[in-house]
Amino acid sequence: MTTDPTTIHLAGDSTVAPGPLDGSGVIGWGGVLHEFVTRPVANRAFGGATTATFLETGRWAETLEAIRPGDDVVIQFGHNDQKDPELAADGGYIDNLTRFVTDVRDHGGRPILGTSVERCLFTDDGELRVSHGPYPRAVRRLGRTLDVPVIDLTAFTRWLYPWLGPERCRELFPHPHPENGNPDTTHFGLAGARAVAGFVAQQLRALDGLDDDHLPLGYWGMVP
Repeated sequence: MTTDPTTIHLAGDSTVAPGPLDGSGVIGWGGVLHEFVTRPVANRAFGGATTATFLETGRWAETLEAIRPGDDVVIQFGHNDQKDPELAADGGYIDNLTRFVTDVRDHGGRPILGTSVERCLFTDDGELRVSHGPYPRAVRRLGRTLDVPVIDLTAFTRWLYPWLGPERCRELFPHPHPENGNPDTTHFGLAGARAVAGFVAQQLRALDGLDDDHLPLGYWGMVP
């Protein structure tokens, strides 16, 4: 008798949320994570979500109800929390994340925190602006305090965007902002979502130690 595979649950905002797979609109990295993993993905992220509204709308309760022992729950908020004074990085934001971690553990899952993906905002001098202030640091500190794995998407995207450069970086964000028609520097298109999802998948693979038992290729170059 075989057991069902464990599930990867996602909790977050629009940068994680599902979207069209044909490239016609914005989509979060969670919307394509299934392309890079073999386990089922349950994505309950939604646009505009904060740690508070994820609780208020019942999405968090739905997540907890669905968790089975051994499941992973990847939690990435911050873009919208920073707009609410009650969700300061050292206040309501971190309090809610602490609750999420405790809840997941109480339900037999493994909580995994994610720092926010960076916004693609370059200065006239070609420098990538910092848009999340103390929020990523707060997540990193919480990870150390509660012994929770952290996938540092802020650091990854702050490397990725300058490496691509301002022009090529726009390929990750091809759609205009729905409210003002200006270039959208926050919400991914399909290419951007896949770039980040591939990184998340590799981080999950590393956390599970899936490659640890392979014989290192350097073994064959050993001299007795």
